Amino acid sequence: MEPHRHEVQIYYEDTDHSGLVYHANYLKYFERAREHLLGVDELVRLLDEDGIGFVVYKAELTYKKGAVFGDTIEIRTTADRASDFRLTFQQNVHRPRENGALLVEGRVEMVCVDRDGKLVPIPASVRDRL
Repeated sequence: MEPHRHEVQIYYEDTDHSGLVYHANYLKYFERAREHLLGVDELVRLLDEDGIGFVVYKAELTYKKGAVFGDTIEIRTTADRASDFRLTFQQNVHRPRENGALLVEGRVEMVCVDRDGKLVPIPASVRDRL
């Protein structure tokens, strides 16, 4: 499967005192990329109508090189169904202006839960999208 690609513009507010993107911001960028991959409208519908949402179960990030103010980075995401209740997303950050240089490697595992926080199977609409 070809990775889903999501571009992110880096603003001054994204950086820390060293001039690099603050490490925790990559998790925000990953979240945005997953929302676009799964479809914002469908995620809203699942939550509003079915009471189903996704929560992060585990996240691993390996930082190789920092993005800086003014960069446009690309989040490349692939997804895999790890079980009936859990999805695994491989999310890597690349800098297109440097021949796609790899900046951050990420792996995020998410589980599907109902309004009470109990595990529920991944909805068919999400399985079909992936």
